[in-house]
Amino acid sequence: MKKAFFGIFYAFISLHLLAVNDELILAEDFPKKLSEFTFFNDKSAQVPAEGVIPYDLISTLFSDYSYKQRWVYVPKNKKAEYREDWVFDFPVGSVLIKTFYYLHDERNPELGKNLLETRLLIRKEDQWHAVSYAWNEEQNEAFIKKAGKTIKTSWIDEFGEERQVRYRVPNKNQCKECHASNDLITPIGPKARNLNKLYNYDDGSFNQLTYWIKKDFIDSVPINIKSPVDWTNEDLDLDSRVRSYLDINCGHCHATTGVANSTGLYLHLNEDRDMHLGIYKKPVATGRGSGGNLYSLVPGKPEESIMLYRMISKDPGVMMPESGRSLTHQEAIVMVRDWIMQMDKR
Repeated sequence: MKKAFFGIFYAFISLHLLAVNDELILAEDFPKKLSEFTFFNDKSAQVPAEGVIPYDLISTLFSDYSYKQRWVYVPKNKKAEYREDWVFDFPVGSVLIKTFYYLHDERNPELGKNLLETRLLIRKEDQWHAVSYAWNEEQNEAFIKKAGKTIKTSWIDEFGEERQVRYRVPNKNQCKECHASNDLITPIGPKARNLNKLYNYDDGSFNQLTYWIKKDFIDSVPINIKSPVDWTNEDLDLDSRVRSYLDINCGHCHATTGVANSTGLYLHLNEDRDMHLGIYKKPVATGRGSGGNLYSLVPGKPEESIMLYRMISKDPGVMMPESGRSLTHQEAIVMVRDWIMQMDKR
């Protein structure tokens, strides 16, 4: 009896003393299994180890209706520095962790999740490095997929309909299609403005920026940060919702430092020039991606607006974003169509 008790006791203690493998984070090669990093105490349930903090974004990027869990790890005695209108400057050894999954049935989350992949952005000595790990059928381990992987899967949506998708785990080059700035891999989401919201942690509900300060991940942030809104909240102003959606889904590429910088179409949150937002803006080199339309946005005429045409398309040579989706985002299409219809005639 005593042996059994102490066996359980020591197993419990060892479970909670797991530490992130800092040496492996900075190693030249990535391990074959996600578990080798020891980011999680309970791999299947995704319970983070000490020092790995969950976070969320006000508005999130669309990825074929998949859900995401996010965590951040910053080495002890190091801090990330605030950058205006950009992601925090994380110190060497930091890791951004994101797991993609579908609920088996959106009507009943208690039926569990289907874990698809966990993507890591690791800040090594030279720069950020991206790597993806795909989860096995048993849901107890994820294995490295340098060349990417296609996962045929399905889920039951909130209306009781079965939805099928060919989910794509990206290879390194495909990661760079979105995660690039000045031709270097970079994070997208963890900007101060995207984190400026409450989160229910195990030890209470806190604004995420305040919590990061409390945990010594950062020193401080400005008091008045212009943040996006939750685009799914239909009670909010339509223009704010659409601009927030475009910021997180398009603004990282359509920016002066992004991979679409040459287009002159800039969709980040702080852009306020009509032409650069696409209003009566002619495309630079869209080819058949224009659908025969002349301008990115034509106020009052969504059917003549290239932006909406490319959002609707599933043709790889036409659709926007170019990667990260194989389905159309129906709710966003309705919202953007309404937005264009309600634009002032200019």
